[in-house]
Amino acid sequence: MDIVSLGPLADQLLAAAPEATGDRSARTVYGGHGRALGQTLIALRAGSALAEHQNPGDATVLVVRGRIRLTAGDRSWEGSPYDLLPVPDAVHGLEAMEDSVILLTVARQLG
Repeated sequence: MDIVSLGPLADQLLAAAPEATGDRSARTVYGGHGRALGQTLIALRAGSALAEHQNPGDATVLVVRGRIRLTAGDRSWEGSPYDLLPVPDAVHGLEAMEDSVILLTVARQLG
């Protein structure tokens, strides 16, 4: 079993974000394609966003650092460190209000 230390990885991803497409960088820390559970640590520079997209299954966003805004239609929710936001079962997007790191957890239905 591999243990992932999110603090140092968050530092690395934030440092890499300015050089990456869309001012964000990410790494899968558990599961992923072909697995029911996936967890991805995502660093976003202030003002960058994840464009609107459909929810791939039950999902949550844990704010590790910074401040984010999760939007779905005309509704929005703000999160700061240690806030856990359920991702709405709708088209949604996410914006970093300041340099931020989130842990996205997705439970997919397989088969």
